[in-house]
Amino acid sequence: MDIRVGELRTTQVIALLQAHHEDMLKHSPVESVHALDLTGLESSDITFFSLWINEELAGVGALKELDSEHGEIKSMRTSANYLRQGIARKVLEHIINQAKSRSYKQLSLETGTANAFLPAQTLYRQFGFLECKPFAHYSLDPYSMFMTKTL
Repeated sequence: MDIRVGELRTTQVIALLQAHHEDMLKHSPVESVHALDLTGLESSDITFFSLWINEELAGVGALKELDSEHGEIKSMRTSANYLRQGIARKVLEHIINQAKSRSYKQLSLETGTANAFLPAQTLYRQFGFLECKPFAHYSLDPYSMFMTKTL
């Protein structure tokens, strides 16, 4: 397993992010989809991570700096060939460790409320994330669940 920083403009990463965005649109209206496009993920306040196994993309995730003490998890997605193999757990562990190394005191995220998001919600809860009120630029939305964890 190899976790890389950046490398957004690879064919495999672009395809996975496109699939991620299309899947989000199946479960939430467009105004409730907060997945970032490539340009958004290349922003200077975001660090993008990709997990590779034998040069095959297994999963991705990103860490956005909201301020010097608060980070946000973005774009968590596992490749279809690697579902239920612990990839999301590895990416999430890496992001949490990165947040701790930056001395963040809090790590938050937005995920969906549809049944398709239950596995993600379960994973986040296993890592100690709890539901919270909207943070940063978010507002209440029946299609969004907000979660946070004190580091």
